[in-house]
Amino acid sequence: MSSPAEFYHSLPPITKAYGTICLLTTATYHLGLCPPVLIALLYEQVFYRFQVWRLFTNFFFLGPFSINFGIRLLMIARYGVQLEQGPFDRRTADFLWMMIFGAFSLLVLSAIPIFWSPFLAVPLVFMLLYVWSREFPNAQINIYGLVALKAFYLPWAMLALDVIFGSPLIPDLLGIIAGHLYYFLTVLHPLAGGKNILKTPMWVHKLVARWRIGARPITRGQPTNDPQQERGSGVAFRGRSYRISG
Repeated sequence: MSSPAEFYHSLPPITKAYGTICLLTTATYHLGLCPPVLIALLYEQVFYRFQVWRLFTNFFFLGPFSINFGIRLLMIARYGVQLEQGPFDRRTADFLWMMIFGAFSLLVLSAIPIFWSPFLAVPLVFMLLYVWSREFPNAQINIYGLVALKAFYLPWAMLALDVIFGSPLIPDLLGIIAGHLYYFLTVLHPLAGGKNILKTPMWVHKLVARWRIGARPITRGQPTNDPQQERGSGVAFRGRSYRISG
């Protein structure tokens, strides 16, 4: 069994960076170094006082140390890692673009008064969970040793549990909406014959290459050792067998 340090170093770069920043943000909160009001998403502060950092920092606060915080961090460590090492393997730029698109979508949705939330870290984690559930729809999940279900239904089960335990509904629902929007635009719509309008921009590829983040992508013509990718076919609602991202 690997040590905690070995496990941490084995994590893929984007998931490791995001989880680490979330952990450090909560730690600085408990040390009294970072009051949440300074990093919350307050649009009046953004537009009238030009506190632009709030558009970014709100995505890194999962709440104070608690059981809920631990569950969210474990969701990043499990579902984010499985996505980045599975469907997004050697596609670090695509994974980073998914996170960026998800964050942007959540900012737009939260501008609607009924959807506003001061912190969008939980919705972003739920977006990861939703995309994972669509990529691995038939995986068997056991919730607290009480209920077994397919991964396809996990986001809705987690949403229901949060409501039962008194957590707000809106953050989870925002994440599901953003996750479905991303999956629809990158997988379902192209598979139905539509054009992929959400290709990863070149500047994201250049950023990943410039900072040497993750493994080098597979070049065209290079064997992938993945029979599904080599066949180049996929079926909606069963997870993708190839990435449509250009």
